[in-house]
Amino acid sequence: MSARARRTAAVVAVLGLPPLALTVLAAAPASAHGSMGDPVSRVSQCYAEGPESPKSAACKAAVAAGGTQALYDWNGIRIGDAAGQHRRLIPDGKLCSANNDEFRGLDLARADWPATSVHSGSYTFRYRVTAQHKGTFKVYLTKPGYDPAKPLAWSGLDLAHPVATATDPVASGGFYTFSGTLPQRSGKQLLYAVWQRSDSPEAFYSCSDVSFGGAGAGSAGSSPAPTASAPSDRQISAGADKSTMRHDGHGGDGTAAIPARQPTPASASASNAPKAAGAAKNLAETGASSATSSIAIGGAAALALGSAALFLSVRRRAGGGAHRR
Repeated sequence: MSARARRTAAVVAVLGLPPLALTVLAAAPASAHGSMGDPVSRVSQCYAEGPESPKSAACKAAVAAGGTQALYDWNGIRIGDAAGQHRRLIPDGKLCSANNDEFRGLDLARADWPATSVHSGSYTFRYRVTAQHKGTFKVYLTKPGYDPAKPLAWSGLDLAHPVATATDPVASGGFYTFSGTLPQRSGKQLLYAVWQRSDSPEAFYSCSDVSFGGAGAGSAGSSPAPTASAPSDRQISAGADKSTMRHDGHGGDGTAAIPARQPTPASASASNAPKAAGAAKNLAETGASSATSSIAIGGAAALALGSAALFLSVRRRAGGGAHRR
């Protein structure tokens, strides 16, 4: 092989390494993403009861309608490309499932969903998060006259007056915590939370049944609905291996966080290092385990730096040879 051919082969080999580094990053697991923990969301409540043998009549009906997998996937009620277009993408009657057929059992219109007791005034919301992302939370309350036995419609929410809004809250102990104010209401109501990411078009949704007490606290002729309770850390860990919400995506559509790239031309080689750094940042934001992230990021960084050094060395040798001739 001639000297020129050897130099060409070396350059091609070098340029193939940064894409390999990015592929390593893309292959690391990530986890999704969250649901309202206080007031307890419907999906969290049913998961806490046990997907295989729920206790309340409402959660039993939800499992009968949609199966148990929706409960193991409690943190994944989402739309990958929402981009703020929530009303356009989610039809009336399907707000709690975000129009996702897997979660259709959560849309059941019934007055006996377990509820969290609340009262008017200040309220501290706690959103259980399994992968942190920048974005804005908005929580809406149903209007006076809400009937839990009828399908929830957008017109039934007081969209003009969210009871809580929070942008980029800091997670602590597995929760985003932020404050809001609940207006005067009585009986059963519903809080609808929308978490719209700012680093992606992805958004997450949850329905939390609440009871303000007084008239309408229970369905006509029946006892009040059971009190809601959130799943414990132990319960969440115990069911994690049955969840399908682990994915390699960062943008919310199930695609790879950093797509595998074809070998790039020499003119693009200078951009590979910053791309690898960006991939590492994206991986960290998905909530992948620290051990996996460290291995993937460290390996990718080593490959990228080594390939860059080798490429520069080849170029210097090639330039020196041409000058000598």
